[in-house]
This record gives sequence, structure tokens and C-alpha cells, in this order.
Amino acid sequence: MDALLPRSLEEALALRAAHPDAVPVAGGTDLMVAVNFGRARPPALLDLSRVAELKSCRRENGTVFVGAGMTFARIARELAEFRPLVEAARSVGSPQIRSRATIGGNIGTASPAGDALPVLAAYDATVVAGSQRGTRREAWNAFFTGPKQTTLAPDELVLGVEWHVAHGPGSFAKVGTRNAMVIAIAGLCLQLDEDARAVRVALGSVAPTIVRAPEAEAFAAGAIPWDDPQSELPQSAVSEFGRLAAAAAKPIDDVRGSAAYRRHVVEVLARRALLWTLADRRPAA
Repeated sequence: MDALLPRSLEEALALRAAHPDAVPVAGGTDLMVAVNFGRARPPALLDLSRVAELKSCRRENGTVFVGAGMTFARIARELAEFRPLVEAARSVGSPQIRSRATIGGNIGTASPAGDALPVLAAYDATVVAGSQRGTRREAWNAFFTGPKQTTLAPDELVLGVEWHVAHGPGSFAKVGTRNAMVIAIAGLCLQLDEDARAVRVALGSVAPTIVRAPEAEAFAAGAIPWDDPQSELPQSAVSEFGRLAAAAAKPIDDVRGSAAYRRHVVEVLARRALLWTLADRRPAA
């Protein structure tokens, strides 16, 4: 296969337009596994690892932009204030994989088991895509259309992702068949938005795409004592929140776990995430 090696974003977009059948690759931690096992044989690879513009991260007017080429190791080091994203980044593979794997790879692959994707959904993030025709932005739930399917056009590249910073604690957790280097059986991100007095809950690996749990979100938003961070929720409210979160899952049986087990995992993770997040509010009281 051919290897295309752009050294600038302009050159990368030109090559993408000229070779729409070329598969973009940065860290290669997903794609090269498929290539090495003979499950994928693209006619060409578009190597984006030399494109500096895709590795940027910036904050402006309450919004954060993370370039598609930013590795999970860098995210863990440089974005410490975004705890759920850092927790997700640290759960990706091994240290060697995290030093190569990029957030753009998670977005472009669009696997419902992608560790960063529930966090981006809980952040209400927007995917930024670009081509020689220009740059466009699309909400995460419109961009991801199915298992490993997106609205990305053949001449487009994922440039990055951006979100408006929510003031409040959050957490991410996943369950797999072992403690490290594992594809999630189920994952969950919870993010509080103190200003809007809202709760966002996103689920991974339990539906064809990442999904939110709107009924659980609404219930928690009404149950949380926003004006008194020292107050604790009754156990009945925590249990109901977990039940509603699990009801939003649409899992299947596969080699990693049954649908029933995935629902159980979501219920447990939701209860834990809510308690962890409420506990994190208390020191600031």
C-alpha cells in the first residue's frame, strides 16, 4: 500500500481530497492491529503524525479545543482540570499505547467502546472536521451515526473536538475483563453543571453508539441539593438514579459480556459515579 506523508494541515487536506480512499492514521493503535491481522488492507495510508496543527490545545472564552493529534498521554498530563477525560485517557491501553493513541483516532474510529467518547458526550462536545472546502462543526450525537460510522465525508479529516467548560465535578469509569489494556464491557461518564443545575450521563459500549441517559439526568438534577453540598442523597434516590441510567442502555450479548450483565454494570457505575461526584462537591462548600 502507498504511504502519504503530509507535513502541514494544508498538505494533509489536499492529499485527502486527492486520495479519498486513503485511510488516515496517526498513532495506528487501532488501524495497524487490523492491518497486521489481515482484517484491513487499505490502498493507502494518510499519515497525520507529522501535522503539527492537529496537536494543538487551546482555551478561549470558556471553550476548550483539543486537536485530533493530541495523544492520551498528553491529555493526562496537560488537561488535569478535566478529570473525567483524564480518567478515560489513563484507561486507554498501556503507557506505550497512550503515548501513540490520539483522541482523533477514538473519534474517527467511532467505536461505541471508545474510552474518550462517553466523556465527550457528557461534555456535549462538538466534533470539528475540515477539508479543502472549509471547516465545519457538528454535535457529537449527530456526528456518530452507528457502530464505527460517522458523517465524515470522504474528503474530510477530523481536526479536533471542542466543548464549553461546565463548572462542576465529574467522573469516568469502565468495567472490563481485567484491570488494564482491555476493551470496555461498559463505560459511564457523569458530569455536573453547577451553573445550569444539570447532570449529564453518557454510556459507552452498551448501544450501537454512545448514548445519554436523559431520564436519569432529569431525576438526578431534581434530587441533588444544589444549595447544600454537605447534604447527602437518600439511598433510595441513588438506587433510582442507577435504575434509570441502566434503562437507557441498549446492549447486546457478545464475547465480552451479556446484555443483562452490561445493564447491571451501568446501574452500579451510575450509582458510584453519582456518589463520587457529590462527594467531590463537599470540599468546596
